[in-house]
Amino acid sequence: MESTLAILKPDTVAAGNAGKVLAHLESEGFTIRGLKVVHLTAAQAQAFYAVHRERPFYVSLVAFMTEGPVLPVALERENAVVHLRQVMGATDVAKAEPGTIRKLYGSSIERNAIHGSDSPENAAQELAFFFSEAERIAAR
Repeated sequence: MESTLAILKPDTVAAGNAGKVLAHLESEGFTIRGLKVVHLTAAQAQAFYAVHRERPFYVSLVAFMTEGPVLPVALERENAVVHLRQVMGATDVAKAEPGTIRKLYGSSIERNAIHGSDSPENAAQELAFFFSEAERIAAR
């Protein structure tokens, strides 16, 4: 089994689509091992997205991710990272495949409904950002 992190972004939560996205993930064979509601501070969002600090979209991404609650979700299944990336769809919702989470619930390249870890190494770091070791152990 492999673990990964998804974050249901503020647009998903505000639109009342969090339950639909969670159901979609479960229908794809993911087991939810951790879930919480967080309203990120600017400092938290800046730290989480520090890898993008030099990119032109960084400031607007931090602003977006702090505009309302998000739902970090610890997920588990075989090949979790790769499968989540497929289920999410392309970052640009206009290029996302039909039936993917971003095509169904996203509205733009930035307001694209969900974040997902892009590698097992980043998944471990991102899970640790939102979930303590005790929370991850208790969820098993």
